[in-house]
Amino acid sequence: MAGFGDYSGYNRPFGLDPNRESNDLYDTRYQQIYGYHTPLTEEYQGPPLVMDDTPDEESNAYVTTAISVASLITENLLSHPFIVLRRQCQVHNSLRNYHIVPYTLLPVVVRLHKRQDFTTLWKGIGSTCIVKGLNLAVEDVLSKGTGWPKEIGKCSSVLQFLQHITLKCISIAVVTPFYSASLVETVQSDIASDKPALLDVFREGFVRILEWGTPSRGRMLPIWAIVLPTAALGISKYLAHVLLRSVTVRILRFQYRHRRELNDSYSVNNSKNAQNSLIEDMNLKANIFSFISMEILFYPVETIIHRLHIQGTRTIIDNLDTGTSVTPILTGYQGFMDCYNTTISKEGFGGLYKGFGALVLQLAAHLAIIKLTTLVVSEMSNLLKPANSPNNSEDSVHSHQKYLFN
Repeated sequence: MAGFGDYSGYNRPFGLDPNRESNDLYDTRYQQIYGYHTPLTEEYQGPPLVMDDTPDEESNAYVTTAISVASLITENLLSHPFIVLRRQCQVHNSLRNYHIVPYTLLPVVVRLHKRQDFTTLWKGIGSTCIVKGLNLAVEDVLSKGTGWPKEIGKCSSVLQFLQHITLKCISIAVVTPFYSASLVETVQSDIASDKPALLDVFREGFVRILEWGTPSRGRMLPIWAIVLPTAALGISKYLAHVLLRSVTVRILRFQYRHRRELNDSYSVNNSKNAQNSLIEDMNLKANIFSFISMEILFYPVETIIHRLHIQGTRTIIDNLDTGTSVTPILTGYQGFMDCYNTTISKEGFGGLYKGFGALVLQLAAHLAIIKLTTLVVSEMSNLLKPANSPNNSEDSVHSHQKYLFN
C-alpha cells in the first residue's frame, strides 16, 4: 500500500499528559486508520519526531486520485464491449457454446468485426450512460423531496438506514422501464435492426410504463412483473457491496496494525496528508475488491433478470456460436422462478453462467488499466521530484508499482 511504510511505530506527541485518557485529534485519526486507540504509556519516549510532508506523500495522493478516475472511466466506458458480449450470451437461451472461459470468445469477436464494423461492440453505450445518469437524478430528487439520505455512514441511525434503502428501491423501480429499453439496444444486432437514436431509450421506456399491466406485444412480461426482481437484485448487490467493503477495510486495518508493530518505532510520518492517503488507499482497495466480488456472485441472478427484460421485445441478436449470423430471442417464461427452473432443466446449471468468460475479460482489463495507471503516475511523479529529495529512491518507486497488488 502506498505510503504505508511511513506509519510504522507511530510515536505519541511530546508533552501529552500520560494520565489523560486520550488526545482527541491524535486518537481520532489513529483509530480511523488502525481501528483502536493509541496505547498510553508513562515512559518518556524522547522528543517528537516531526517530519514535514514529503514528495512521497504527494505522489501517493496523485496515484490514489489517478486510480479512482481510471477505475470510474473503465467501469462506465471502457468495459462496455465486454458488457455487450456477456449480455448477448446471457439472453441467448439456445446458445450451444456457453463461453464460460474467455478464449472461446476471441475468434467470435474477430468474426464479428470482419462481418460488421468496429462499433458493433459499442452499441447502446449512449443509452447505458443515460440510464445511469437518470438513476442518480432520481435519487437526488427523491432525497431533496423527502429528506432521506443518499449516503449513510457509521453514525447513521436505523431509521436513516431504512430511509436510504427505501430511496434506493424507489429509484431502481422508476428506472427499470428505461433499463429494459437500454438492454434491448445493447444486445440487438446492428445488421438486423435499425440503429436507435440517442433519446429513443426515453420513448421505449415510457411505452413500457404505459403498458404497465397489459403489454401489446405477444409474450412480453408486464413491467410490474420485472420491477420486483430487478429492485431485489439491485438492493442485494448494494447491501452485499457495503458489507464486503466494510469487512475488507477492517482486514486491511488489521494488516497495517500488525506490520506497524513489527517496524522500527522511529520510521514514522505522522502528517495529516499521510494519514488521509492511507485511509483513501484502504477504501480504494476495498471498493475494487467488493465490485469484483459482487459481479461474480450475482452473475446467475443477473442472467435470469436480463432474460425477463428481453422477452417479447422481438429482439434479434448476433449469434455468438458463429459470429457470422443472427438469431431471434423466442422465450415464454412466466416469471423469475419459471425462468430459473426452465434454464436449469434445459441448459443445465452452466446456463446461468453463459458469457462468464466476457466478465473475466472485463475484470482483467479493469485491473490491467489500474495497474498501468499506477505505474505511469508513479513514474511521472518520480521524474518530477526534486533531485535532492531524500525519498527519490528505487524502493519508493517499487512501492508505488505494488500499490494495489501487495
